[in-house]
This record gives sequence, C-alpha cells and structure tokens, in this order.
Amino acid sequence: MRLIVHNQQGGTVELKDVSSPTLMVAIRDAGLDLTAQCGGCASCGTCHVYVDYSWAAKLKPRSETEDAMLDVVEGRRESSRLSCQIELTEDLDGLAVTLAPGSGFA
Repeated sequence: MRLIVHNQQGGTVELKDVSSPTLMVAIRDAGLDLTAQCGGCASCGTCHVYVDYSWAAKLKPRSETEDAMLDVVEGRRESSRLSCQIELTEDLDGLAVTLAPGSGFA
C-alpha cells in the first residue's frame, strides 16, 4: 500500500509498502512528526489530517466521537479527519492527506 503525506509548508513524503492498521500508525512509523498524543483513542485531536477530497467517499463516515473531537481542533475543515480513525485497507492504496496545523512534519 502507498500513501502520500503533505505538510503545511508544501513538502511531500510518499510512504511505500505500508502495512500499518491505521493512517496514524503509518505516519508515525515512517518517522514523521505526528504528535498522536492519545495513541489512537480519538481523545486528543493531535493526529488531525485533511483528506484529499477525491478520497473522501472511500472512507468510513466519522463516528460521533471523532466528530466531537474535530469540533475542538485547530483548523477544522470539511475534509478533516483524525488519522487514528482511518483504517487502512487496499481500497485506500494511494490515499493522499495533508497534516493539519500543529500535527505535521517540518
């Protein structure tokens, strides 16, 4: 599986041969600077990403918990998701995301 991760400054990293269970773990395991303070419990919002609009329909809908946490993060957009809540499946091969303010690599 392949993932494309953009930062807020325009940098891009392509992650190849990803086998992580969630997007958050893939980004963190790649050594990118993603805080992910709660470790994937959807209780902190520090793994906030913007999902490229072309991928939105392929993701499971936000849970009530994820939606509530996104209400308190900086810079929420229609495309906002918590990367810990995005389960990686073969359908998401090539997924492109941008790290939100405060959660990205330099």
